[in-house]
Amino acid sequence: MEKWHRQTQAVHGGTRRSQYGEMSEAIFLTQGFVYESAEAAEARFVQAGEDEYIYARYGNPTVAMFEERIARLEGAEDAFATASGMAAVSGALMSGLQAGDRVAAARALFGSCLYVLEEVLGRFGVEVTLVDGGDLAAWEQAIREGTKLVFFESVSNPTLELIDIAAVSEMAHKVGAQVMVDNVFATPVFSRALEQGADVVIYSATKHIDGHGRCLGGVVLGARDFIRGTLEPYMKHTGGALSPFNAWVLLKGLETLDLRVRAQAASAQALAEMLEGHAALSQVIYPGLAAHPDHALAMRQMGAGGTVLTLEVKGGQEGAFRFLNALKVIKISNNLGDAKSIITHPATTTHQRLPEEQKAQLGITPGLVRLSVGLEHVEDLGRDILGALQAV
Repeated sequence: MEKWHRQTQAVHGGTRRSQYGEMSEAIFLTQGFVYESAEAAEARFVQAGEDEYIYARYGNPTVAMFEERIARLEGAEDAFATASGMAAVSGALMSGLQAGDRVAAARALFGSCLYVLEEVLGRFGVEVTLVDGGDLAAWEQAIREGTKLVFFESVSNPTLELIDIAAVSEMAHKVGAQVMVDNVFATPVFSRALEQGADVVIYSATKHIDGHGRCLGGVVLGARDFIRGTLEPYMKHTGGALSPFNAWVLLKGLETLDLRVRAQAASAQALAEMLEGHAALSQVIYPGLAAHPDHALAMRQMGAGGTVLTLEVKGGQEGAFRFLNALKVIKISNNLGDAKSIITHPATTTHQRLPEEQKAQLGITPGLVRLSVGLEHVEDLGRDILGALQAV
């Protein structure tokens, strides 16, 4: 199994079959497990063996299949699945930090990630320094002796700026800091974050891994010592466990992940090239375009531009809303990585709580819209976008 290609691992990795020999993975929809004797229960609470379970908050066979499969895809020693992407982020951050620790993080982050860093960790005495993620000199200044953790999105949401994982990881490791990467936009298909120096990789499995808008889920991947020694005790006592049913849905999502993401990225590239220079747009932001300032890094780090592009519509919020409201195929929603193409206006939705000064600093302008490209025919998407831009 270790020699299988990633596409094969995505279909078969980690499969556990019951005595019935089922083809599709079984859903073990149970919160508890039965012991043969009181002595067996005592022994399991002391040290559970392989494929021995105590309580669904601690682990479950269906969840374990998902964890092993995604770990094989990512090339990680182990993984812990969580109830949502933010449960993964907050658990990964909170489990290894304490009052007095220092964190260096990129400024361009999803609003909920910023909340955990600034509000939650700050409240408990963790020092957080935010930097311009694309500025290696800023990282070098922020990652000083005593820094415990470095955290960033490999591709920022929603402005699609890339951070050099290898360069930042090298700086962090020189001072003994751990590197955590929120890798949602890169997806497990294009990710090489661990190979490039990251210690921990985090995904919102709600996005591309499910890929059909069905359920919430998250996963943290890394070295077994961190996953089982640091993260697991925190997660099982604080309750951020993934449900067995959602784990089964995510297992099904992994089977087609490679096909879906590559098709979506190809369509995103085609749309970005088509829209570049359009009269109704101030700019098209997509790492797959040669004009993108991080294009060379994107090709080196991911090998593709990803499934999301960002458009800055002329006319500010009024122009952006006119464009959004004229779309027919593409739907307005705040998710991404779905089989359906989804568009949102970050300034008034996902990042609306940020002060105007901070939005401006991050490049989240009133005319900015984020488009997650789905699996519709690219010509239909192109016609939809061009038709809606006429309204602008």
